[in-house]
Amino acid sequence: MMAARRKEQEYFESSPDYGHLAPKMGSVYLAKLLSRHLELVIRQKIPSIIALINKNIDDINAELDRIGRPIGADGGAQLYTILELCRAFDRVFKEHLDGGPSQGKYYKTGSFFRRPGGDRIYGVFDHQLPAAMKKLPLDRHLSTSNVRKVVSEADGYQPHLIAPEQGYRRLIDGSLGYFKGPAEASVDAVHFILKELVRKSMAETVELKRFPSLQASIAAASNEALEKFRDESRKTVNRLVEMESTYLTAEFFRKIHESDNNPRDDKHSNASGPNADRYNDYHFRKIGSNVSAYVGMVCDTLKNTIPKAVVYCQVREARRSLLNLFYAQIGRKEKEQLGKMLDEDPSLMEKREVLAKRLQLYRSARDEIDSVAWK
Repeated sequence: MMAARRKEQEYFESSPDYGHLAPKMGSVYLAKLLSRHLELVIRQKIPSIIALINKNIDDINAELDRIGRPIGADGGAQLYTILELCRAFDRVFKEHLDGGPSQGKYYKTGSFFRRPGGDRIYGVFDHQLPAAMKKLPLDRHLSTSNVRKVVSEADGYQPHLIAPEQGYRRLIDGSLGYFKGPAEASVDAVHFILKELVRKSMAETVELKRFPSLQASIAAASNEALEKFRDESRKTVNRLVEMESTYLTAEFFRKIHESDNNPRDDKHSNASGPNADRYNDYHFRKIGSNVSAYVGMVCDTLKNTIPKAVVYCQVREARRSLLNLFYAQIGRKEKEQLGKMLDEDPSLMEKREVLAKRLQLYRSARDEIDSVAWK
């Protein structure tokens, strides 16, 4: 090739027709001309090429941020990473607790979006609890036949000459005992909702997706904490019911006694003595009516106090200290154990390596273009 170009150059220089044009003839001159033109075109395109490379670099960096950067090898960096991931999960969980209607993934309030789910807790108190209380077999428990049986058993062989307080107490205790079922059902319903919100929050915390082992550890610790909150809530609502049945105000019995001494129904006021109508149907219906009124009053009270107790013991504690148990656990772990918790998903690790190589190639290309463009 070099010999051919020399012969070509010698021909143009020795030719009487092209000798005066020899410097501008031949493939060497043409190659230089084309090279200068190509260089000019490339220089004009360099800004757009660099812009495209920078855009690709930004996209790769954004993707690396989304899937997560490599974790430091020392224990402090690993612990810091775990705590940051826990805070991200806790933030999503609280957004669900504060959320509203469950239709759709997000809904807008003002200038920001909330996650749905928390409104279901109010549904337990507004609908499920009152409906369960209405279904209680109080009518059967306070039927005339059952009232007669309970009062007779409470009085024993020597009936009192005054209102049968012991019978009242047994009837009230039996009636209020039914409220433990709806109260515990409310506790269990809220517990189920909180567990579901933990599951949703875990799935929606993007930062955690690269760490399956850490996901499982946080989920297990959260559910364990919710179990403790549920047990404490169950004890509290049962105490509320038991307090209502344990303490009956003297004013309640006083009103009953005054009502018995001042009957409004004349056809039942002609008895010859206090024991004359002691065991007739009117007497037992009267007792059943009085107990029903008291139980209704207590029912209205429990409709307000049970939700407060459940929210205080479960929802409030879940918001404040859902991960406290997990924090205590990881605080006692060694570096090797923390590393196992941060065992990444292999597919994400492979994807990060591919992106890192592409990023390095783009950066090298940009540096080379910059070095040439300014010469």
